[in-house]
Amino acid sequence: MKSDIEIAQEATMKPIMEVASTLDLLEDEIELYGKYKAKITLSAFDRLKDKPEGKLILVTAINPTPAGEGKTTTTVGLGQAMAKLGKKSMIALREPSLGPCFGIKGGAAGGGYAQVVPMEDINLHFTGDFHAITTTHNLLAALLDNHIQQGNLLNIDPRQVVFRRVLDMNDRALRKIVVGLGGRTEGVPRESGFDITVASEIMAILCLSKDLMDLKERFGRIVVAYTYEGKPVTAHDLEAEGSMALLMKDAIKPNLVQTLENTPVFIHGGPFANIAHGCNSIVATKMALKLAEYVVTEAGFGADLGAEKFFDLKSRFAGLKPAATVIVATVRALKMNGGVAKEDLGAENLEALAKGIVNLEKHIENIGKFGVPAIVAINRFPSDTEAELEFIAQRCRELGAEFALSEVFTKGGEGGIELANKVLNIVDNKESNFKVLYELDQPIESKMEKIAKEIYGADGVNFTKEAQKDIKKYTEMGYGNMPVCMAKTQYSLSDDPALLGRPTGFMITVREVRLSAGAGFLVAITGAIMTMPGLPKRPAALKMDIDAEGKITGLF
Repeated sequence: MKSDIEIAQEATMKPIMEVASTLDLLEDEIELYGKYKAKITLSAFDRLKDKPEGKLILVTAINPTPAGEGKTTTTVGLGQAMAKLGKKSMIALREPSLGPCFGIKGGAAGGGYAQVVPMEDINLHFTGDFHAITTTHNLLAALLDNHIQQGNLLNIDPRQVVFRRVLDMNDRALRKIVVGLGGRTEGVPRESGFDITVASEIMAILCLSKDLMDLKERFGRIVVAYTYEGKPVTAHDLEAEGSMALLMKDAIKPNLVQTLENTPVFIHGGPFANIAHGCNSIVATKMALKLAEYVVTEAGFGADLGAEKFFDLKSRFAGLKPAATVIVATVRALKMNGGVAKEDLGAENLEALAKGIVNLEKHIENIGKFGVPAIVAINRFPSDTEAELEFIAQRCRELGAEFALSEVFTKGGEGGIELANKVLNIVDNKESNFKVLYELDQPIESKMEKIAKEIYGADGVNFTKEAQKDIKKYTEMGYGNMPVCMAKTQYSLSDDPALLGRPTGFMITVREVRLSAGAGFLVAITGAIMTMPGLPKRPAALKMDIDAEGKITGLF
């Protein structure tokens, strides 16, 4: 089979104006970025605000493994399959980060014959949203350091500056840095560091804001430092939110592209689910619900991270009510959860599958806690045997979950017809009793313990002294009623990436708690999670190239 980029380069794309016309968008609501990309103005949502919303379908997955699961591929293929069935469908995805693209994880445009195009543009800069976020974030950091240098009227304690800088690249050398070296004219020396752009609070705010003015107001609430007396200093105190918002005036508009089969797609925003809330923007999702009968969206990594945050953060903030949840798994990944090495996954192994399927069982159980109907989609590989597939199907029946095979990678929308029909049957005939996991008036520790026990299966939470100090401070500051965003490894239900399957008898360790006052949540840093990834020994970037005609190779 051809590579993803070869398939994408052979795609027959429609001009984006033609794609937009199928969504009843007006010409002056479409801002072209070349022939095949466009931004949609927020005035379109204002025009459509009284129109009934479509049905929202969330695609999530088991915990990711090196064997691959294909969550984005399934999301794209399901949207294409619904279009083939004559439904007015739309897809809403996150934008890819350059860090993972050049590192090891890959892009975020799907794969095989279930891709979003133009794939190269989407994975490389796209419409510049991430650069706008990076620049906006670093503008605030520069204004903060400049304020300290130019007299420090706000009495900021340089030792209590909590706002770091960001870069959309995996670069471990920047995790811890010292700024302000070189003498009195070069700034005030202090320790700092870089996070990856997708971990920026600016990214979280973009994805949780309803419009430009809401974005600006949230920017003003960002806590960047503390005074010598311990009082918080915000971006508003630095008079920074106006200039920050103007840098984001275009980035807040959703990006419209298409799949290989010309199904319309919004790709907008892209916080990681292991260190942020892992969902595309509320603006894009809400607009898509006004433009289509069925909207298929995804949440990052496994359901313990992405789906939990989609429900408890995004859906809570936006007032969304998901109609169904698709849980993507593969026979290969479940066998890996059962202890099989990657090179041995091609052989039938029902014993390993029985051991590893507990990971899927836990995710099915977890979705049920939110009152949303679930269906399991097995992303089929050629090596899967009928006995293995029937084993999974029977276990799903026993758990009361629907089950469907998905072959969208090799067959596009046609390979998702079975899945699409079963999803449509659920969303059209079965009521979603969606509810959040916890209430906001619970103590901060209780909210984290609820997630750890109910979703991860932990016995409880160990809070370090630093985390206890953070929680006490934020409670006293009036932030105790915020929801929590757990920063945890994606590879395990626990905070130890080596514990596969469905671990038991473990505790979650919260090392520190960070405040994202603008986004509106608290971030619990667990285990050894890092907010600036590093590159592997052989980064994907080493295989990429471009020729004299501009043809790109090696990009997946």
